[in-house]
Amino acid sequence: MESARCRAFLESVERGSFKAAADALGYTPSAVSQLVAALEKELSLNLLIRSKKGVTVTGEGRKLLPIVRSFLAREKEMYELASELQGLSVGNLTIAAYPSVATTWLPELVRTFQKDYPDIEFSIMEGVRQEIFRHLDDHVADMGFLAYAEPMDYEWIPLAEEEMIAVLPENHPLAGESAYAVKNMEKDKIIMTSWGQDAEILELFRRNNITPNIKYTTYDTPASLALVRMGLGVSICNELAAQYWNDHLVKLPIDPPSKITFGIAYTSEDHMTAASKKFLSYAVKYLTQPEV
Repeated sequence: MESARCRAFLESVERGSFKAAADALGYTPSAVSQLVAALEKELSLNLLIRSKKGVTVTGEGRKLLPIVRSFLAREKEMYELASELQGLSVGNLTIAAYPSVATTWLPELVRTFQKDYPDIEFSIMEGVRQEIFRHLDDHVADMGFLAYAEPMDYEWIPLAEEEMIAVLPENHPLAGESAYAVKNMEKDKIIMTSWGQDAEILELFRRNNITPNIKYTTYDTPASLALVRMGLGVSICNELAAQYWNDHLVKLPIDPPSKITFGIAYTSEDHMTAASKKFLSYAVKYLTQPEV
């Protein structure tokens, strides 16, 4: 199986047309079409549905996508390892991460890494837990930064613990308290991230036998905290997620206290590229070093 054919197929699926795939690959649309047709002939399968509007993947093609991504990832691994053996450090890394990690830990970590390896290219994909797992399963991301929760079907390296906190509007009746009792979540209007499916917060509810009064759901923490700032309710998050949000908000520890563990998930070190392994070692060293 030729990698050029696989790459043409993958780009066509992800971009929705031969023209867009050609622009990304530096080919002509005709060349991309011919490469995909050659792959279909080789596999004796129809992989794409062609129309005037572009292309869409067939059921058979969709089932092949994870294998195609894995095949191309192994090819990338081979070339990066060859470069590493020549004393070079080239390649690219795709990191999937919670927005809280992407805006706090990763910028400094990437800056530190690029001082030693300036030719590595980075793609950072922010997402909630389900999206990070999907990126790992589809071999789109090399690793994911997120909080631990069961089930964890990946290799896992714990990095740091973060306290869960309540974030209140500054005029909330409990804003002057030393802590926010989680039982208050049954009467306060609650603003939930991750479309109301945040695994760490749902576990907090379960552990404390709480039926929360969920009034609003958002995609990520910044949107939730913006609603809190407008006085629309209370949100629960971890300290890292709210680190840069301080104006017109009150942050309180919750009672009883609760912590979550942030770390790195990846499918297998055997399948990681040389650049991925090196970045993983940097991340562990940088994020687990004692505070001075």
